[in-house]
Amino acid sequence: MDILPILATLRRHKVILWLLMLEIALSCAIICNGVFLIAQRLQHMDIPSGVAEHELVQIQQAPIVPPPDRYARAQEDLAMLRQIPGVRAVGMSNQVPFGGSSSNGNVMLSPTQPHPTLSAAEYFGENLVQTLGLHLIAGRTLRTDEYVDADVVIRALADGSSEGFPMPMLVSQALAVRLWPQQNPLGKLIWLAPTASFRVVGVVETLARANAYNTATAQYSMIIPLHMGADKDQSYLLRTRPEDRPRVLAAAVAALKRADPARVIMHSRSFDQIRSDYFQDDQAMAGMLVSVIVAVLLVTGLGIVGLASFWVAQRRKQIGIRRALGATRIDILHYFQTENFLIVTFGIVIGMLLAYGLSLWLMMHYELPHLPGIYFPVGALALWIIGQLAVLGPALRAAAVPPVVATRSV
Repeated sequence: MDILPILATLRRHKVILWLLMLEIALSCAIICNGVFLIAQRLQHMDIPSGVAEHELVQIQQAPIVPPPDRYARAQEDLAMLRQIPGVRAVGMSNQVPFGGSSSNGNVMLSPTQPHPTLSAAEYFGENLVQTLGLHLIAGRTLRTDEYVDADVVIRALADGSSEGFPMPMLVSQALAVRLWPQQNPLGKLIWLAPTASFRVVGVVETLARANAYNTATAQYSMIIPLHMGADKDQSYLLRTRPEDRPRVLAAAVAALKRADPARVIMHSRSFDQIRSDYFQDDQAMAGMLVSVIVAVLLVTGLGIVGLASFWVAQRRKQIGIRRALGATRIDILHYFQTENFLIVTFGIVIGMLLAYGLSLWLMMHYELPHLPGIYFPVGALALWIIGQLAVLGPALRAAAVPPVVATRSV
Protein backbone atom coordinates (compact mmCIF):
# COMPACT_ATOMS: atom_id res chain seq x y z
CA MET A 1 0.00 0.00 0.00
CA ASP A 2 1.22 3.48 -0.94
CA ILE A 3 1.75 5.40 2.32
CA LEU A 4 2.15 8.85 0.70
CA PRO A 5 -1.62 9.52 0.59
CA ILE A 6 -1.83 8.43 4.23
CA LEU A 7 0.94 10.83 5.24
CA ALA A 8 -0.73 13.64 3.29
CA THR A 9 -3.99 13.01 5.15
CA LEU A 10 -2.25 12.93 8.53
CA ARG A 11 -0.59 16.29 7.86
CA ARG A 12 -4.03 17.90 7.76
CA HIS A 13 -4.64 16.87 11.41
CA LYS A 14 -1.36 17.90 13.01
CA VAL A 15 -2.64 18.86 16.47
CA ILE A 16 -4.64 15.69 17.02
CA LEU A 17 -1.84 13.63 15.52
CA TRP A 18 0.80 15.11 17.84
CA LEU A 19 -1.39 14.65 20.90
CA LEU A 20 -1.87 10.97 20.08
CA MET A 21 1.82 10.44 19.31
CA LEU A 22 2.78 12.07 22.63
CA GLU A 23 0.37 9.78 24.44
CA ILE A 24 1.93 6.77 22.71
CA ALA A 25 5.43 8.09 23.46
CA LEU A 26 4.69 8.45 27.17
CA SER A 27 3.15 4.99 27.17
CA CYS A 28 6.26 3.57 25.50
CA ALA A 29 8.56 5.19 28.08
CA ILE A 30 6.45 3.92 30.97
CA ILE A 31 6.11 0.41 29.55
CA CYS A 32 9.83 -0.04 28.77
CA ASN A 33 10.93 1.07 32.22
CA GLY A 34 8.02 -0.62 33.97
CA VAL A 35 8.75 -4.02 32.42
CA PHE A 36 12.42 -3.58 33.30
CA LEU A 37 11.58 -2.78 36.94
CA ILE A 38 9.26 -5.81 37.10
CA ALA A 39 12.05 -8.02 35.76
CA GLN A 40 14.40 -6.60 38.40
CA ARG A 41 11.91 -7.41 41.16
CA LEU A 42 11.31 -10.92 39.87
CA GLN A 43 15.05 -11.52 39.61
CA HIS A 44 15.48 -10.38 43.20
CA MET A 45 12.63 -12.61 44.40
CA ASP A 46 14.25 -15.57 42.65
CA ILE A 47 17.50 -15.40 44.65
CA PRO A 48 18.31 -18.98 45.77
CA SER A 49 18.68 -19.48 49.49
CA GLY A 50 20.74 -22.66 49.33
CA VAL A 51 18.69 -24.26 52.11
CA ALA A 52 16.00 -26.95 52.17
CA GLU A 53 13.25 -24.34 52.13
CA HIS A 54 10.24 -26.67 52.25
CA GLU A 55 11.62 -28.69 55.16
CA LEU A 56 12.59 -25.94 57.62
CA VAL A 57 10.85 -24.21 60.49
CA GLN A 58 12.25 -21.45 62.69
CA ILE A 59 11.57 -20.60 66.32
CA GLN A 60 13.07 -17.28 67.32
CA GLN A 61 13.10 -16.56 71.03
CA ALA A 62 13.68 -13.55 73.25
CA PRO A 63 14.25 -14.41 76.94
CA ILE A 64 13.20 -11.56 79.23
CA VAL A 65 16.46 -12.03 81.13
CA PRO A 66 19.16 -14.21 79.52
CA PRO A 67 19.88 -17.08 81.94
CA PRO A 68 23.39 -17.20 83.43
CA ASP A 69 23.73 -20.77 82.19
CA ARG A 70 22.59 -19.81 78.68
CA TYR A 71 25.05 -22.13 76.93
CA ALA A 72 23.94 -25.13 78.94
CA ARG A 73 20.32 -24.08 78.51
CA ALA A 74 20.78 -23.94 74.75
CA GLN A 75 22.22 -27.46 74.68
CA GLU A 76 19.29 -28.69 76.77
CA ASP A 77 16.86 -27.07 74.37
CA LEU A 78 18.56 -28.63 71.37
CA ALA A 79 18.53 -32.08 72.99
CA MET A 80 14.84 -31.66 73.83
CA LEU A 81 13.92 -30.58 70.30
CA ARG A 82 15.72 -33.59 68.81
CA GLN A 83 13.28 -35.85 70.69
CA ILE A 84 10.22 -34.48 68.93
CA PRO A 85 8.82 -37.11 66.52
CA GLY A 86 9.46 -36.23 62.90
CA VAL A 87 12.49 -33.98 63.53
CA ARG A 88 15.33 -34.95 61.20
CA ALA A 89 17.88 -32.34 62.33
CA VAL A 90 18.09 -29.45 64.79
CA GLY A 91 20.40 -26.47 64.72
CA MET A 92 20.84 -23.05 66.25
CA SER A 93 21.72 -19.88 64.39
CA ASN A 94 22.03 -16.16 64.86
CA GLN A 95 20.26 -15.54 61.53
CA VAL A 96 18.55 -17.24 58.62
CA PRO A 97 18.54 -16.45 54.89
CA PHE A 98 15.99 -13.72 54.11
CA GLY A 99 15.38 -13.24 57.82
CA GLY A 100 15.89 -9.50 57.48
CA SER A 101 17.99 -8.99 60.62
CA SER A 102 21.56 -9.66 59.58
CA SER A 103 24.99 -10.12 61.12
CA ASN A 104 27.86 -9.21 58.81
CA GLY A 105 31.63 -8.96 59.08
CA ASN A 106 34.32 -7.12 57.15
CA VAL A 107 36.55 -9.61 55.37
CA MET A 108 40.27 -8.95 54.91
CA LEU A 109 42.91 -11.04 53.17
CA SER A 110 45.68 -9.64 55.38
CA PRO A 111 45.72 -8.50 59.04
CA THR A 112 47.40 -5.24 58.00
CA GLN A 113 44.98 -4.48 55.19
CA PRO A 114 43.88 -0.83 55.55
CA HIS A 115 40.42 -1.39 54.12
CA PRO A 116 38.27 -4.55 54.06
CA THR A 117 37.88 -6.41 50.81
CA LEU A 118 34.15 -6.90 51.24
CA SER A 119 31.39 -7.56 53.74
CA ALA A 120 29.95 -11.05 54.20
CA ALA A 121 27.24 -12.60 56.35
CA GLU A 122 28.44 -14.28 59.56
CA TYR A 123 26.46 -17.37 60.46
CA PHE A 124 27.10 -18.58 64.01
CA GLY A 125 25.57 -21.75 65.37
CA GLU A 126 25.60 -25.49 65.48
CA ASN A 127 24.81 -28.22 62.99
CA LEU A 128 23.89 -25.71 60.31
CA VAL A 129 25.04 -27.69 57.28
CA GLN A 130 22.82 -30.68 58.05
CA THR A 131 19.90 -28.69 59.44
CA LEU A 132 19.76 -26.15 56.63
CA GLY A 133 20.37 -28.83 54.02
CA LEU A 134 23.41 -27.07 52.57
CA HIS A 135 25.34 -28.71 49.75
CA LEU A 136 29.01 -29.12 50.65
CA ILE A 137 30.99 -29.02 47.40
CA ALA A 138 34.57 -28.96 48.74
CA GLY A 139 36.39 -29.82 51.93
CA ARG A 140 34.61 -30.95 55.07
CA THR A 141 32.00 -29.74 57.50
CA LEU A 142 32.76 -28.39 60.98
CA ARG A 143 33.50 -30.91 63.72
CA THR A 144 31.89 -30.85 67.15
CA ASP A 145 35.24 -30.36 68.90
CA GLU A 146 35.92 -27.19 66.86
CA TYR A 147 33.06 -25.18 68.39
CA VAL A 148 33.91 -22.46 70.91
CA ASP A 149 31.63 -20.47 73.22
CA ALA A 150 30.89 -17.09 71.67
CA ASP A 151 31.93 -15.27 74.88
CA VAL A 152 35.44 -16.71 74.65
CA VAL A 153 35.91 -15.30 71.15
CA ILE A 154 34.41 -11.95 72.13
CA ARG A 155 36.80 -11.60 75.08
CA ALA A 156 39.78 -12.54 72.91
CA LEU A 157 38.86 -9.90 70.36
CA ALA A 158 38.36 -7.29 73.07
CA ASP A 159 41.82 -8.10 74.56
CA GLY A 160 43.47 -8.10 71.13
CA SER A 161 44.57 -11.69 71.71
CA SER A 162 45.20 -14.10 68.85
CA GLU A 163 44.95 -17.16 71.11
CA GLY A 164 42.71 -19.82 69.60
CA PHE A 165 43.11 -18.48 66.10
CA PRO A 166 43.02 -19.34 63.28
CA MET A 167 39.61 -20.92 63.68
CA PRO A 168 38.07 -23.12 60.99
CA MET A 169 35.18 -21.82 58.91
CA LEU A 170 33.01 -22.63 55.94
CA VAL A 171 32.43 -20.17 53.10
CA SER A 172 29.94 -20.02 50.27
CA GLN A 173 31.13 -20.72 46.75
CA ALA A 174 30.32 -17.15 45.66
CA LEU A 175 32.51 -15.74 48.42
CA ALA A 176 35.36 -18.15 47.62
CA VAL A 177 35.29 -17.23 43.93
CA ARG A 178 35.24 -13.54 44.77
CA LEU A 179 38.19 -13.75 47.19
CA TRP A 180 40.33 -16.31 45.36
CA PRO A 181 39.35 -16.50 41.68
CA GLN A 182 40.73 -19.52 39.85
CA GLN A 183 42.25 -20.84 43.11
CA ASN A 184 41.48 -23.60 45.57
CA PRO A 185 40.00 -21.84 48.63
CA LEU A 186 40.67 -24.74 51.03
CA GLY A 187 43.33 -23.79 53.54
CA LYS A 188 43.17 -20.08 52.71
CA LEU A 189 43.19 -17.57 55.56
CA ILE A 190 40.95 -14.55 56.02
CA TRP A 191 40.77 -12.02 58.84
CA LEU A 192 37.66 -10.52 60.39
CA ALA A 193 39.84 -8.44 62.74
CA PRO A 194 43.61 -7.88 62.94
CA THR A 195 43.93 -10.68 65.52
CA ALA A 196 41.05 -12.89 64.35
CA SER A 197 42.07 -15.20 61.53
CA PHE A 198 40.03 -18.05 60.07
CA ARG A 199 41.04 -20.96 57.86
CA VAL A 200 38.66 -22.21 55.18
CA VAL A 201 38.01 -25.93 55.65
CA GLY A 202 34.93 -26.31 53.48
CA VAL A 203 32.84 -24.66 50.79
CA VAL A 204 29.05 -24.80 50.52
CA GLU A 205 27.43 -24.27 47.15
CA THR A 206 24.92 -21.58 48.14
CA LEU A 207 23.97 -19.75 51.32
CA ALA A 208 22.08 -16.47 51.00
CA ARG A 209 22.46 -13.58 53.41
CA ALA A 210 19.73 -12.59 55.84
CA ASN A 211 19.43 -9.23 54.11
CA ALA A 212 20.05 -10.28 50.52
CA TYR A 213 18.89 -7.18 48.69
CA ASN A 214 21.95 -6.75 46.46
CA THR A 215 21.93 -9.71 44.09
CA ALA A 216 25.65 -9.26 43.36
CA THR A 217 26.63 -9.90 47.00
CA ALA A 218 23.61 -11.91 48.16
CA GLN A 219 25.62 -15.15 48.40
CA TYR A 220 28.63 -13.85 50.34
CA SER A 221 28.35 -15.92 53.52
CA MET A 222 30.52 -17.59 56.17
CA ILE A 223 29.76 -20.21 58.85
CA ILE A 224 31.83 -19.88 62.03
CA PRO A 225 31.85 -22.62 64.71
CA LEU A 226 30.52 -20.76 67.75
CA HIS A 227 28.32 -22.11 70.51
CA MET A 228 25.37 -19.77 70.92
CA GLY A 229 23.62 -19.32 74.24
CA ALA A 230 19.89 -19.08 74.87
CA ASP A 231 20.08 -15.35 74.29
CA LYS A 232 17.89 -12.78 72.65
CA ASP A 233 17.19 -13.23 68.92
CA GLN A 234 18.77 -16.67 68.66
CA SER A 235 16.84 -19.07 66.45
CA TYR A 236 16.24 -22.77 66.76
CA LEU A 237 15.96 -24.38 63.32
CA LEU A 238 14.26 -27.71 62.80
CA ARG A 239 14.29 -29.77 59.65
CA THR A 240 11.46 -32.19 58.98
CA ARG A 241 9.31 -33.47 56.15
CA PRO A 242 7.24 -30.78 54.43
CA GLU A 243 3.95 -32.32 55.52
CA ASP A 244 5.11 -32.53 59.16
CA ARG A 245 6.06 -28.86 59.55
CA PRO A 246 2.85 -27.58 61.22
CA ARG A 247 2.80 -30.43 63.76
CA VAL A 248 6.54 -30.25 64.50
CA LEU A 249 6.44 -26.48 64.88
CA ALA A 250 3.54 -26.59 67.33
CA ALA A 251 5.18 -29.37 69.33
CA ALA A 252 8.53 -27.54 69.47
CA VAL A 253 6.97 -24.28 70.68
CA ALA A 254 5.03 -26.15 73.36
CA ALA A 255 8.17 -27.99 74.52
CA LEU A 256 10.20 -24.78 74.77
CA LYS A 257 7.45 -23.04 76.74
CA ARG A 258 7.25 -25.97 79.16
CA ALA A 259 11.00 -25.85 79.70
CA ASP A 260 10.94 -22.10 80.40
CA PRO A 261 7.51 -20.46 80.87
CA ALA A 262 9.16 -17.01 80.92
CA ARG A 263 10.52 -17.55 77.43
CA VAL A 264 9.14 -15.17 74.80
CA ILE A 265 8.69 -16.65 71.32
CA MET A 266 9.07 -13.87 68.76
CA HIS A 267 8.56 -15.96 65.64
CA SER A 268 7.47 -19.52 64.95
CA ARG A 269 7.18 -20.00 61.21
CA SER A 270 8.15 -22.10 58.24
CA PHE A 271 10.91 -21.01 55.91
CA ASP A 272 8.33 -20.59 53.15
CA GLN A 273 6.73 -17.91 55.32
CA ILE A 274 10.14 -16.30 55.94
CA ARG A 275 10.75 -15.99 52.18
CA SER A 276 7.22 -14.72 51.56
CA ASP A 277 7.52 -12.06 54.29
CA TYR A 278 10.91 -10.91 53.07
CA PHE A 279 9.83 -10.47 49.46
CA GLN A 280 6.34 -9.11 50.10
CA ASP A 281 7.43 -5.57 49.18
CA ASP A 282 8.85 -6.84 45.89
CA GLN A 283 5.62 -8.71 45.20
CA ALA A 284 3.56 -5.61 45.94
CA MET A 285 5.78 -3.43 43.77
CA ALA A 286 5.65 -5.88 40.86
CA GLY A 287 1.87 -6.07 41.15
CA MET A 288 1.57 -2.29 41.22
CA LEU A 289 3.80 -1.92 38.16
CA VAL A 290 1.75 -4.51 36.26
CA SER A 291 -1.40 -2.55 37.12
CA VAL A 292 0.19 0.68 35.90
CA ILE A 293 1.27 -0.91 32.61
CA VAL A 294 -2.19 -2.40 32.04
CA ALA A 295 -3.79 0.97 32.81
CA VAL A 296 -1.42 2.76 30.42
CA LEU A 297 -2.14 0.28 27.63
CA LEU A 298 -5.87 0.59 28.27
CA VAL A 299 -5.80 4.39 28.15
CA THR A 300 -3.66 4.34 25.00
CA GLY A 301 -5.97 1.83 23.35
CA LEU A 302 -9.04 3.92 24.20
CA GLY A 303 -7.30 6.99 22.75
CA ILE A 304 -6.62 5.16 19.51
CA VAL A 305 -10.20 3.85 19.35
CA GLY A 306 -11.61 7.32 19.92
CA LEU A 307 -9.45 8.98 17.29
CA ALA A 308 -9.99 6.21 14.75
CA SER A 309 -13.75 6.36 15.28
CA PHE A 310 -13.68 10.13 14.84
CA TRP A 311 -11.70 9.87 11.62
CA VAL A 312 -13.99 7.15 10.25
CA ALA A 313 -17.01 9.41 10.87
CA GLN A 314 -15.25 12.35 9.21
CA ARG A 315 -14.21 10.34 6.15
CA ARG A 316 -17.42 8.54 5.29
CA LYS A 317 -17.70 10.36 1.98
CA GLN A 318 -14.07 9.60 1.09
CA ILE A 319 -14.58 5.96 2.02
CA GLY A 320 -17.69 5.81 -0.18
CA ILE A 321 -15.85 7.31 -3.11
CA ARG A 322 -13.03 4.76 -2.74
CA ARG A 323 -15.55 1.92 -2.51
CA ALA A 324 -17.35 3.20 -5.61
CA LEU A 325 -14.02 3.29 -7.46
CA GLY A 326 -13.43 -0.37 -6.69
CA ALA A 327 -11.75 -0.48 -3.26
CA THR A 328 -12.66 -3.62 -1.36
CA ARG A 329 -13.44 -3.94 2.31
CA ILE A 330 -9.97 -5.40 2.82
CA ASP A 331 -8.43 -2.32 1.18
CA ILE A 332 -10.30 0.00 3.58
CA LEU A 333 -9.34 -2.16 6.54
CA HIS A 334 -5.67 -2.18 5.51
CA TYR A 335 -5.73 1.59 5.01
CA PHE A 336 -6.76 2.31 8.58
CA GLN A 337 -4.44 -0.36 9.98
CA THR A 338 -1.49 1.09 8.05
CA GLU A 339 -2.36 4.62 9.12
CA ASN A 340 -2.50 3.53 12.75
CA PHE A 341 0.76 1.60 12.41
CA LEU A 342 2.52 4.73 11.16
CA ILE A 343 1.13 6.88 13.98
CA VAL A 344 2.12 4.34 16.63
CA THR A 345 5.57 3.95 15.08
CA PHE A 346 6.22 7.70 15.18
CA GLY A 347 5.09 7.73 18.80
CA ILE A 348 7.32 4.77 19.64
CA VAL A 349 10.39 6.52 18.20
CA ILE A 350 9.75 9.51 20.45
CA GLY A 351 8.90 7.18 23.32
CA MET A 352 12.21 5.36 23.12
CA LEU A 353 14.02 8.65 23.60
CA LEU A 354 11.81 9.40 26.60
CA ALA A 355 12.38 5.88 27.94
CA TYR A 356 16.13 6.36 27.76
CA GLY A 357 15.87 9.72 29.54
CA LEU A 358 13.62 8.24 32.24
CA SER A 359 16.11 5.41 32.72
CA LEU A 360 18.93 7.91 33.25
CA TRP A 361 16.81 9.77 35.80
CA LEU A 362 16.07 6.55 37.69
CA MET A 363 19.78 5.68 37.65
CA MET A 364 20.70 9.04 39.15
CA HIS A 365 18.03 9.17 41.86
CA TYR A 366 17.39 5.50 42.76
CA GLU A 367 20.68 3.76 41.85
CA LEU A 368 18.98 1.45 39.38
CA PRO A 369 20.99 -0.24 36.62
CA HIS A 370 20.93 1.02 33.05
CA LEU A 371 17.88 0.07 31.00
CA PRO A 372 18.99 -2.77 28.67
CA GLY A 373 18.20 -2.36 24.99
CA ILE A 374 16.10 -5.54 24.92
CA TYR A 375 13.26 -3.69 26.67
CA PHE A 376 12.82 -1.17 23.85
CA PRO A 377 11.39 -3.74 21.39
CA VAL A 378 9.24 -5.10 24.23
CA GLY A 379 7.54 -1.72 24.62
CA ALA A 380 7.29 -1.23 20.86
CA LEU A 381 5.72 -4.65 20.32
CA ALA A 382 3.16 -4.08 23.07
CA LEU A 383 2.10 -0.76 21.57
CA TRP A 384 1.98 -2.10 18.01
CA ILE A 385 -0.29 -4.93 19.15
CA ILE A 386 -2.57 -2.71 21.24
CA GLY A 387 -2.69 -0.19 18.39
CA GLN A 388 -3.78 -2.76 15.81
CA LEU A 389 -6.36 -4.24 18.17
CA ALA A 390 -7.71 -0.81 19.07
CA VAL A 391 -8.13 0.33 15.46
CA LEU A 392 -9.67 -2.94 14.33
CA GLY A 393 -13.22 -2.08 15.45
CA PRO A 394 -13.44 1.36 13.79
CA ALA A 395 -11.68 0.01 10.68
CA LEU A 396 -14.19 -2.84 10.37
CA ARG A 397 -17.06 -0.39 10.71
CA ALA A 398 -15.55 1.75 7.98
CA ALA A 399 -15.06 -1.26 5.72
CA ALA A 400 -18.68 -2.33 6.25
CA VAL A 401 -20.20 0.93 4.99
CA PRO A 402 -22.01 0.28 1.66
CA PRO A 403 -20.82 2.53 -1.19
CA VAL A 404 -24.33 3.88 -1.86
CA VAL A 405 -24.88 4.96 1.77
CA ALA A 406 -21.42 6.48 2.00
CA THR A 407 -21.78 8.55 -1.15
CA ARG A 408 -25.09 10.00 0.06
CA SER A 409 -23.51 11.22 3.33
CA VAL A 410 -22.41 14.83 3.48
